[in-house]
Amino acid sequence: MTQQTDGRRVVTNMALSLDGRYATTDPMDMGWVMPYAITDVARDHLTNLWEPATTALLGRVNAEGFLGFWPTVIGMEGADPRDEGFARWLVESDKVVLSSTLEDAPWERTAIVDRPTDEVVADLKATEGGDILVLSSASVIKALLAADQVDRLALTVFPVFLGGGPRLFDDGLPARNAWSLVSQAAGEHGTLSLVYDRVR
Repeated sequence: MTQQTDGRRVVTNMALSLDGRYATTDPMDMGWVMPYAITDVARDHLTNLWEPATTALLGRVNAEGFLGFWPTVIGMEGADPRDEGFARWLVESDKVVLSSTLEDAPWERTAIVDRPTDEVVADLKATEGGDILVLSSASVIKALLAADQVDRLALTVFPVFLGGGPRLFDDGLPARNAWSLVSQAAGEHGTLSLVYDRVR
């Protein structure tokens, strides 16, 4: 078995609580994330993911959140250079937003696609480019995990129990998939970044 390295990689990134949840019972509550998301380990983790990527793949809800906020960071007084770098990358990259309700993209360099996630990713992987980065879009990541289309699984684990809310890893994922740990880092407040490559 070898790690997949040929062609474009599908890289997924998600922040999780210690009890495996990516959101509280109130999906708009981001207070639990903020103390950890601004640590050096979390910022370096994200930088290492977006630098080799040329396409962002998002669900509609995350697209609206990410593309509503991150462009405002560019030129913001006191912004961390890593945050500003990510914001510029997000604005300048090709973006694919999976949605059955949006018809027109309000953002530049964005395609709206209403097709099954696995088909969209298969088409993207057949084109030239760098990594395809899925940014915290749980529905997209879940579909890709179920279809065994994730090549690199990146997680930041924040040392807090949420006690309720949705989990990233549902029952019914392909059994006995093997993953290789390619990087790990621990930082301020106990934040942990982990990156695994799918062994095929």
